[in-house]
Amino acid sequence: MTTNVNSMNKLSIISTLVDAIVAFAKGRRVSGVLLLAAAALSSRVPGIGTAVSVLLRVYRRVR
Repeated sequence: MTTNVNSMNKLSIISTLVDAIVAFAKGRRVSGVLLLAAAALSSRVPGIGTAVSVLLRVYRRVR
């Protein structure tokens, strides 16, 4: 069970890093930095990367 949790956490971190790269590629520096910070914190706070990614998407849609 612990292996699955670790795998999911790693997948979440990688997903957040990919989102950060895409944000930088599209010229969204602030979003990229936020996503990089969230990826770095994901090892201590599981799920924060996914939460930041979702919140940024919602913010862009509402804005």
